Amino acid sequence: MNIAATSVKFGQSVKRQEDGRFLRGKGKYVDDMILPGQLYAAFVRSPMAHARITGLDIEGASGMPGVRRILTGQELVDAGLPALPCGWAITSRDGVPMKVGVRNALAVDRVRYVGEPVALVIAETQAQARDAAEAVMVDYDDMPALVDVLDATADDATLIHDEIAGNCAFDWELGDAAATESGFAGAAHRVALTLRNNRLVPNAIEPRAINAQWDAGSEELTVYMTHQNPIGMRMFYAAAFGLASEHKLRMVSPDVGGGFGSKAHNYPEEVAVTFASKLVEGPVKWTADRSEAFLTDAHGRDHLTDVELALDAKGRFLALRVDTQANVGGYLSSSGSLVPTYMYATMLSGQYAIPAIHARVRAIYTNTCPVDAYRGAGRPEAAYVIERIVDVAARELGIDPAEIRRRNFIRQFPYQTPVVYEYDSGDYEKTLDAALELADYRGFAGRKAESEARGKLRGLGLAAYVEACGIGPSGKLAKLGGGAGMWESAEVRVHPVGTVEVLTGAHSHGQGHATTFAQIVSDRFGVPIENVSVIQGDTARIQAGTGTYGSRASVGMSATLRACNQIIEKGKKIAAHLMEVDYDAVEFEDGIFSSKDSNVTIAFAEMAFAAHAASGFPTDEIEPGLVATSFFDPPEFTYPAGVYVCEVEIDPDTGTVEVASFCAADDFGNVANPMIVEGQVHGGVTQGIGQALWENALYDPDTGQLMSASFMDYGMPRAGGVPEYKLVFSGTPSPSNPLGMKGCGEAGAIGSPPAIINAVCNALDVRHVDMPATPEKIWRLCQQGEQG
Repeated sequence: MNIAATSVKFGQSVKRQEDGRFLRGKGKYVDDMILPGQLYAAFVRSPMAHARITGLDIEGASGMPGVRRILTGQELVDAGLPALPCGWAITSRDGVPMKVGVRNALAVDRVRYVGEPVALVIAETQAQARDAAEAVMVDYDDMPALVDVLDATADDATLIHDEIAGNCAFDWELGDAAATESGFAGAAHRVALTLRNNRLVPNAIEPRAINAQWDAGSEELTVYMTHQNPIGMRMFYAAAFGLASEHKLRMVSPDVGGGFGSKAHNYPEEVAVTFASKLVEGPVKWTADRSEAFLTDAHGRDHLTDVELALDAKGRFLALRVDTQANVGGYLSSSGSLVPTYMYATMLSGQYAIPAIHARVRAIYTNTCPVDAYRGAGRPEAAYVIERIVDVAARELGIDPAEIRRRNFIRQFPYQTPVVYEYDSGDYEKTLDAALELADYRGFAGRKAESEARGKLRGLGLAAYVEACGIGPSGKLAKLGGGAGMWESAEVRVHPVGTVEVLTGAHSHGQGHATTFAQIVSDRFGVPIENVSVIQGDTARIQAGTGTYGSRASVGMSATLRACNQIIEKGKKIAAHLMEVDYDAVEFEDGIFSSKDSNVTIAFAEMAFAAHAASGFPTDEIEPGLVATSFFDPPEFTYPAGVYVCEVEIDPDTGTVEVASFCAADDFGNVANPMIVEGQVHGGVTQGIGQALWENALYDPDTGQLMSASFMDYGMPRAGGVPEYKLVFSGTPSPSNPLGMKGCGEAGAIGSPPAIINAVCNALDVRHVDMPATPEKIWRLCQQGEQG
């Protein structure tokens, strides 16, 4: 058999290897698992946004059928269970460390958002657990609820954490304030805008779920969890539960039905359920229902921002000043301090050569669900700020939106921004040209006239985004407040018959790792992709890793490539002995070892068998077997970038906004699998359309109740509400990893919201519209236009 003939190449579109079992309903999810002696958990949740717990009566519920145990917050604290940590240390601009409100797995004496867990019921069936949870009696002393940052920072605002003045977790800054002020002082034009980045609910298809089992005999804990970083969770859980060694704790994250960042955090429910399994000495399972997910899955975004841009007489940017109040919810979540600081303010330069930038960020506690990373995590908020103010500047200075961007693009790489990051590579003007051509930018006037003839309003919007991906360099992240390394590992095992296993610390929750990681191996070894298995998500099998978030495929795949290269180097040594030539004379290409000094060729599978047979080479010089391990810590982030062009058509009689056309030109560096990347862009853009037009997690300002707590009230994008996307890739390879990749998973959600809102403002001929641009909001603006 010619093995090389069936291998696939890096950069080739290959159907996803994992989809067959998903389409047949053969996926393995946490909620599918029923363990021997299975018990079930249900939470008693606070119906109040802010209240003191004055009484907690579990006696009646404890005697109900099937109930094994009911746990309270005080009981967990007394047992030594630590509070949930925030993983990133931020220091305020006055040098004071951030103020972290204590967050226990179950509330002890006070609740700070609707849905906060107060007690945990364990029973023999799910129905029994839920019935008993409803029977637990909790007395609350209601306190004022604060859901908006402006109310929470008022002089007379109630303190959400008594020890934290002004409800401010930190008051942080980045950039050169003096240089920025100088830029404004010499400016010919100053443009200012106040905008909100609306709060979102992640809404993965699969809700959060956990099934924890304590083995009292071996004192080992096995936790099945729907999570993006099971290996990272093992470190915290081992410490929290007092396990003498991490090998006593096995974390397994099987198939994960979507995450978008929301499953990368440390949640109180999972900690409480795991601790409960130790107390009852049996397996305990909890799966969130959709109502719980709306209330308690970490929300995204929710910024209130004042932004000012200084320009010279020719429309060139001189300085940018940003003041953001970030709503972090009732507690600082795992990355709640990182997202509005080093994931946000560091990206405010966008694609532009802005000489001076200064950002101030205040993190404000409110009586809402904690906020954490959600697809893009800080990068969408930054892109929205810079792309909206650039569009407003173009409008007020009378410059074409494409031209003002072109005039200010960064052109030399690497480029050191005024806000920490050094961009690796790019050709922003080329990407802009590709997007404009794809969108037929010059033909817009004709399309606009045609819409007007039908009584509709048509608008066009641009957005040029850049993001930081490949969340890596451990040393740099430590300087930004990170507490752990962000490298990735891979172990490549070649079996005697030439089949290959890849063990990776990365973990897929929809990205197609079983295909793209196998594609790297198939290309490098020249073996069929069907002969490559990718193993992930089980700490009993994976030695180390840091999970998947922030488009880290380039990190995990680079570790895999390096391990493959080690295999090839050993294979060349073995082949040299088999061919009886010098090692330096051996070449390897398309799955074949060869040498100009020999007429013998050896296929990769033949070499693999020889490596295990160990009879054709001296084993005192070359060890038998074929296994390689690599750890890859990138020297720098990668910086994908792109330009999006959106056209909308608005019906002024109903306020309905139709996305008539959406064109995306992206620079993702080298692309492993274009088909999968296209799917990632489709998904991200769709989520961005959802944020721009429909989605909004809205709390009642008086009671703190989530008013958009179901799909009846929370608008989600549907297939009929999005166009057929037009995509083009215009890549400049990244020098930060051996594959030249940049990352693509979050791009669509970063660049699309500003493009859509810019198009809406263009259609309505207004200065600004806050997201979401709902039909009611747009209809009212249309009526005002008619009256004005």
